[in-house]
Amino acid sequence: MQSQSNWTFTIGTRLKNSAWISVPSIIESNQVTVTVIIATKNEEQNLRNCLESVKWADQLIVVDSGSTDRTREIAEESGAHFHVFEYGGGWPKKRNWAINSGLAKHPWILILDADERVSASLRDEIQAAVKTAHFDGYYIKWKFIFLGRWMKHSWSHGWMMRLFRNGKGEYENLNMTDEGGWDAEVHENIVVEGRCKKLSNCLDHESSHDLHRWTQKQNDFSTWNAKRRIKQLDSPLPALHHFFSDDPVKRRKWMKAFFLRLPGKPLLIFFYLYFFKMGFLDGLAGFYFCSLRACHELNINAKVFENQQNEDSSN
Repeated sequence: MQSQSNWTFTIGTRLKNSAWISVPSIIESNQVTVTVIIATKNEEQNLRNCLESVKWADQLIVVDSGSTDRTREIAEESGAHFHVFEYGGGWPKKRNWAINSGLAKHPWILILDADERVSASLRDEIQAAVKTAHFDGYYIKWKFIFLGRWMKHSWSHGWMMRLFRNGKGEYENLNMTDEGGWDAEVHENIVVEGRCKKLSNCLDHESSHDLHRWTQKQNDFSTWNAKRRIKQLDSPLPALHHFFSDDPVKRRKWMKAFFLRLPGKPLLIFFYLYFFKMGFLDGLAGFYFCSLRACHELNINAKVFENQQNEDSSN
């Protein structure tokens, strides 16, 4: 990690001394401040609402990958610092570059996507959390909105590390730098050196893009996931103790590695989301989401099979 003022520490490859305990009431300082980093590419439909939800932050940074729409104009109108990221391949990718670039001038960093919103309740919780001296990172969950409805049952994204001390966290390198042409992290997680906690309020995920754009992105994601899955299946299943870990990222990785080895995954996903998770309570939007999520898994499987067929024919 590059040097960043007095907040720089040596980053580790795993969480240490993690603890899920209550935020203490003792306040370290009223002067603790937050930098928000938002990664974009052609996000004129989402960015303004995102920036509006974090106008309370002390610094707003938009890191962009050559947008051709009004993304830059909207960022600058909202008072954000706009930076262009030119990806040359390899590592780091966009968000990690921004974290380590020295752009963030404040002790805490909050990572957002343009289609995410910070509610008033989450804002208040963040502002209280960063004033404590006992934690170095905070996990946040999604409130996922699909076709105008909260997927309260159908989809509960795992805990995501999004808020951490400047100099204490960075994205893990999954060695997926050439697959899919991604210049931004997709499934890489932020790893924090220090004690971490879960926040109780959710991050609103509500894209203004229509379903056509959403399915296009899912097709791109399935291509990336297929290439990653080939590597995952070549790796051994993580040790069972990861399933019982207090670290939600380790626990989620174990469960995903186990799931990837099961047959009939598209059907399993639909039945799990729609019936076991009671996605039917999310109405017709829930049915469509669960069905499309199963189709996404089918696309991954088909692309893995296609890759294997191509390899067999070339041998």
